[in-house]
Amino acid sequence: MAKELKELTSRSQDYSQWYLDLVLKAELAENSAVRGCMVIKPYGYAIWEKIQRQLDDMFKETGHVNAYFPLFIPKSFLSKEADHVEGFAKECAVVTHYRLKNDPEGKGVIVDPEAKLEEELIVRPTSETIIWNTYRNWIQSYRDLPILVNQWANVVRWEMRTRLFLRTAEFLWQEGHTAHATREEAEEETVKMLNVYAQFAEEHMAMPVIKGVKSASERFAGAVETYTIEAMMQDGKALQSGTSHFLGQNFAKAFDVKFADKEGKMDYVWATSWGLSTRMIGALIMAHSDDNGLVLPPKLAPYQVVIVPIYKGEEQLALINEKVEGIVKSLKALGISVKYDNADNKKPGWKFAEYELKGVPVRLAMGARDMENNTVEVARRDTLTKETVSCDGLDIYIKKLLDDIQVNIYKKAYDLRAEKTVTVDTYEEFKEKIESGVFILAHWDGTPETEEKVKAETKATIRCIPLEGDKTPGVCMVTGKPSAQRVVFARAY
Repeated sequence: MAKELKELTSRSQDYSQWYLDLVLKAELAENSAVRGCMVIKPYGYAIWEKIQRQLDDMFKETGHVNAYFPLFIPKSFLSKEADHVEGFAKECAVVTHYRLKNDPEGKGVIVDPEAKLEEELIVRPTSETIIWNTYRNWIQSYRDLPILVNQWANVVRWEMRTRLFLRTAEFLWQEGHTAHATREEAEEETVKMLNVYAQFAEEHMAMPVIKGVKSASERFAGAVETYTIEAMMQDGKALQSGTSHFLGQNFAKAFDVKFADKEGKMDYVWATSWGLSTRMIGALIMAHSDDNGLVLPPKLAPYQVVIVPIYKGEEQLALINEKVEGIVKSLKALGISVKYDNADNKKPGWKFAEYELKGVPVRLAMGARDMENNTVEVARRDTLTKETVSCDGLDIYIKKLLDDIQVNIYKKAYDLRAEKTVTVDTYEEFKEKIESGVFILAHWDGTPETEEKVKAETKATIRCIPLEGDKTPGVCMVTGKPSAQRVVFARAY
């Protein structure tokens, strides 16, 4: 195991390779036989389950319910909203036939040319079209509103350049789709869900985010306004970590979804959609982990504590097992997830290295001397420090330690972002600073032409127009034209 850890590329040497090494060696995911698709392995999926469980609770607390809509979307549906189809056309996987048959020449199976679909089906890239076609049957009156629906699903976007978790042809996500009687309600919902994402990112992922609005060119296809949370990875690049879209009446008009208001007047319904995906596992890795492996915030770790016995002989192990049984019981009573690894197929040193690589927040080790002294060795993953602690009151101690680790991981990420965020006023300085991997706060004149010029010349994009912070007007760093406020520029994943 020690040799395997040495083979983990360092972040300073090659950040991209470090990321890939870590995903594979920590057994989070691997490439599949299908180009651009991944197999999410049990440990990686356990992290996704934690993300899913927490977000699902938060959605339900805000009045949302889960449903499920078809994976296949008639091609004609995507033609009904012009911006939407233009945004997704190049990424769509298309089903054209519904049957295979044996090759007459004995070369396996072939597509039956007689089984061509009358209308091709699109494998879901996102669900606005199929859902709004459905909502037309659900909505007649203001009494049917609001509809607050979320679905947990997979989507397919035919990406040419893929990277595990960050960008794959198929990925898992949730997508909320809500319908409202007024513009104000829909806009309020859009911001509410943005705040849910931000709260989740900061309180559970221990990842500070900037809340803001996307520029027109970065907006979701078919949206009137797109809100985003943007996080900084350790290399200074941005990762879009969740988006919430105010769709206006665009999809209601495209699918003729009208309702009668309290006065009996007919109007189109107002809409939102919002989504967060398995990309967040990539964010967890890149925001917190180090050259020794994963560093997981306790709130999302598959198990928060692992206990490893150090013993000679079955008799000694039996005594440690008995002692640890009580420790496990007391920790679980406090809601702490624990794994006791007393398997005899690996040595303690191997186990230590493995759990360090996998980012388990707290590791306990107990040997014969610990038994005599009623103590246990406690190692914390975030700081790689160890101490000897009494078994008396250990459960309360570990509970507080996990809270401290959660806070410390967030603080480390927050401090890094502060260190790597700079304010610039000239385009020359911008071009110099962007090379060092930073978030740049700069004035922009609001035009797509200036935005495109910056992107073409520096590979940096406007990540968002921040909702909070300095709103002082100024002049664009490129053109010298008036600017309402500074925006966030960065290179991004």
